[in-house]
Amino acid sequence: MDKFAAAGKPPQERRRVRAAQYLRMSTEHQTYSLDNQRDAIRSYAEVMGYDIVATYEDPGRSGLHLESRPGLKKLLYDVEHGLADFETVVVYDVSRWGRFQNIDESASYEYRCQMAGVRIEFCAEQFGNDGTVGSDVLKAIKRSMAAEYSRMLSQKVFMGQVRAAGMGFHVGGLQGLGLRRLMIDQSGHPKLVLARNEHKNLQSDRVIIVPGPPEEIATVQLIFRLFVGSRKNEADIPRYLNARGIWNDFGRPWKREGVRRVLTNEKYIGNNVWNRRCTKFKSKMVWNPPDQWVRAENAIEPIVNRRVFEKAQQKIELLYPRMSDDELLTALRSVYKRQGKLSDAIIKAAPECPSSWRYRSRFGGLLNAYRLIGCLPPRNCHFMDIGKRLGAIRRRVIGDLLVAINKAGGQASLDSGTGLIRINDEFTVVIAIGRCRVSHSAYPRWSSKAVGEVPADIFVLIRMHPGDLAIRDYLIVPMHEIAEIRGDFHVNNGMRLDSFLFPSLDPLVALAERASVGSAA
Repeated sequence: MDKFAAAGKPPQERRRVRAAQYLRMSTEHQTYSLDNQRDAIRSYAEVMGYDIVATYEDPGRSGLHLESRPGLKKLLYDVEHGLADFETVVVYDVSRWGRFQNIDESASYEYRCQMAGVRIEFCAEQFGNDGTVGSDVLKAIKRSMAAEYSRMLSQKVFMGQVRAAGMGFHVGGLQGLGLRRLMIDQSGHPKLVLARNEHKNLQSDRVIIVPGPPEEIATVQLIFRLFVGSRKNEADIPRYLNARGIWNDFGRPWKREGVRRVLTNEKYIGNNVWNRRCTKFKSKMVWNPPDQWVRAENAIEPIVNRRVFEKAQQKIELLYPRMSDDELLTALRSVYKRQGKLSDAIIKAAPECPSSWRYRSRFGGLLNAYRLIGCLPPRNCHFMDIGKRLGAIRRRVIGDLLVAINKAGGQASLDSGTGLIRINDEFTVVIAIGRCRVSHSAYPRWSSKAVGEVPADIFVLIRMHPGDLAIRDYLIVPMHEIAEIRGDFHVNNGMRLDSFLFPSLDPLVALAERASVGSAA
């Protein structure tokens, strides 16, 4: 029986049902555009007698993980906290609900809605989601098909990237100081040197790596001379460069990890190396063994002498040989006994330890390494966990802001190196997040080191409620207004500053919004 006929009564005789619609569009198929989904859901709602009273959207979002989908998370939150003024949610099809690699994950989110009294319906599927054995079997098959589609698509993309990287083309990742990405057409003719956050837009175009500005090349060559020709190690070189005002490719002071990336980057001797690490299906990043790397020899014009580069690799191997997990922890424990405490800076300065990123990649973070040697008090563990959670909230807020601005007709991009958001090529924004610290007198305060340190036109501070689980409000203020503030904010900061407090980031979206010429009065 057709699922529309199963409703029993003609649409005009049935009670109008309040419903929400959930829309998600990934980037690979125009068939699933948000407008197409809206049209299909509108037609379905007219036949079924539904009033669409709420919309949840995830435009341009992968369906693999819940964390990258603020629209679905907001839907689940509203449903489970009694904020949903509707009794059903209409989705285009099973794949729009999600292409979760574990189909039980997809089912769990639908189950959570059902337990809160909200049904999920798929308007483009040829079965009614009515809980019968037949519909449950078909739904499980559809979920498996959606997950398999993601796996097949990922494999096709990966094989294409392997082929392109083997031919010497740049297929992703940072190129490094002293190098630039050059876009070429299908005949190999140069078209444009790409700036950071710029990408090719034609499938027939390719990207290659070419030498960059002479001053950056000179810095790269200086690093190799200091490391190979003197007794300076990876900890000494950053101090040498920073003391002379020589910054890295992000315009920041040098750190030990940055020097290591330069010394081990084979692009400087002309080799294009790809697939050193893997993040398939949005999973946690893992480092691949060398036999899985894709290498194209002599694909780039070299800027470092090969003999000098090989000497640098030999010195690195002598200083920091391949260490087992036990050896890494033994070295870390030795530093802890000597210093009485541990931090990222202490590990970087310790000659017997490799750089801190090695501990992060091997043990899943410095916190886990600290726990393994028993040197971290529970209080510090708590604060580091809070820091991770706040970082995730900040990234989500930034992602939602970029989507909202682009949806409003503006243009916004995030520079991952500086952390600045550039809006409409007119002004820049820096977003920080502040823990709520309650004093002995029960007055909360928030602080941020970003005040005055990051050159931006507008400063945004996400202020958290006590407990740091929910956002209290947003301070959106021109940077010149807080030039004399040291970074501490209180409940009452004076009428001038408190006038910049808002419940959301809508003022930023309004600043970026662009109206069409025809709408002008």
